[in-house]
Amino acid sequence: MSYKADPRVDAYIDALPEWQQRICHEVRELMHEADPEVVETVKRTVQPYFMLDGNICALLAARLHVNVFLYDGAIVPDPEGIITAGHDNKTARTVAVREGETLNAPALLTMVRQIIANNRAGGWRKLKAQESGQ
Repeated sequence: MSYKADPRVDAYIDALPEWQQRICHEVRELMHEADPEVVETVKRTVQPYFMLDGNICALLAARLHVNVFLYDGAIVPDPEGIITAGHDNKTARTVAVREGETLNAPALLTMVRQIIANNRAGGWRKLKAQESGQ
């Protein structure tokens, strides 16, 4: 896949153990597969973010897992149950992937495409306000 890679994202991923690199590369490819206009950047000094008309997701490697933070305001359906934390979080939910686990790429791709559609429609905050009649 062809996209503009941010060298700071490369540096973040390259510094990780091999198993975390694999997960991060897979997530990165999925973000760009979801929409060719997705932009990658670094926020909070080192954390990779993927954006299109707002935040889509961020990566954060921890000692025992990689967190994929999905910025969806908890409005994107999760029929496959890939969300592992933040179920009631008002901003982002987490998909944690541990060493030896396989990322459910099709489910994540579906959710990311919905987040992008929501961002293009004004973002999850606007959509939640419309839903509640505000």
